Amino acid sequence: MTISRVTVLTNPLSGHGNAPHAAERAVAQFQRRGVDVCELVGTDAAHARRLVDDALEAGTDALVVVGGDGVISLALQSLARGDVPLGIIPAGTGNDHAREYRLPTGDPEAAADVVVTGHTETVDLGRIEDTAGAVKWFGTVMAAGFDSLVSDRTNRMRWPHGRMRYNLAMIAEISKLRLLPFRLTFDDSPEMQTDLTLAAFGNTRSYGGGMLICPGADHADGLLDVTMITSASRTRLVRLFPTVFKGTHVDLDEVSTRRARTVHVECPGINAYADGDFAAALPVTVSAVPDSLSILVPQG
Repeated sequence: MTISRVTVLTNPLSGHGNAPHAAERAVAQFQRRGVDVCELVGTDAAHARRLVDDALEAGTDALVVVGGDGVISLALQSLARGDVPLGIIPAGTGNDHAREYRLPTGDPEAAADVVVTGHTETVDLGRIEDTAGAVKWFGTVMAAGFDSLVSDRTNRMRWPHGRMRYNLAMIAEISKLRLLPFRLTFDDSPEMQTDLTLAAFGNTRSYGGGMLICPGADHADGLLDVTMITSASRTRLVRLFPTVFKGTHVDLDEVSTRRARTVHVECPGINAYADGDFAAALPVTVSAVPDSLSILVPQG
C-alpha cells in the first residue's frame, strides 16, 4: 500500500524515557521520505486512546506506535478488526511484538523505512472477554498464575524502581510458590481441572522480553498455543526459567501444551495479564481471532 500520511503515537516513558528521542528520529525520516506526520502524545492511557480514536476517524494511512508492548496494546484496542495498519518503531524494554515481526530495533530510521515501504501482513489477535462482557485485545501472550502474581506484587511495590522491583517481586513469590487450582475448557471439550504453576496463551511465541513461553505459536493460524507448567518445587522452577528463553522447556515433564481457538479459564483470585499489562480478573474467555490486524512488516 502507499503510505503518504501517518499518525505517530509515542509513549514518553517507554524504554526508560528513550522513546521521545526515537520518535524524533523516526519523524525526521518520515519527513525525508515525503510522508506527512501527525504526532500524538497522551497525558495518560485514556487520553492517548481518545487521541488515537480521533485520528483514526479523521483518516490516516497508518498508526505508528513508538514505544514498547504496552503502548502497542493500547493501539490494538482501536485497531482490532479495522482497516488502518499498525506500524511499530520499537523503543520499549521488551519489544516482543517487534521480535515476532522481525522489525529493526535500536534503529528508528530503519523502522520508519519499513512503514514507508507499505508491505502489510494480516495477522491474528487474541481476545479476552471477562464475566461482565468487557473485551481486551492482545498481540502476544496472555498469562495467568505465577507470573501474574509477580506482576501483581510488582504493581503494589513503590521501591525500588526499574527491573530490580520486578526481580524482588519474583523472589518473594517464589518463596510462596504453590500450585493453583485451574479450570480450563478448550473449545468444545469437557472442562479440565488441574493444578498449575502458570498457564500462558500465546498468539505469538514470546513475552517478557524474549521468553519463548509458547515456542510453537503461529500468529496467523487462528489458534492459541497454550503452555501449562506444573511445578511446586522452587528449585525446579528456578532451573526451568533459563530454558524458556530457548523454548526447550516444552520438552520437560512438568510442561504440557495444547492448541485451541477458544479457552475458558478459571482460577480463584488470579488475574490475567496480556502484552505485559493487567487484562482482567479470572474467569475469562480467551480466543484467537483470525485476520484481526494489518501490520507493516519488512518484505521477504
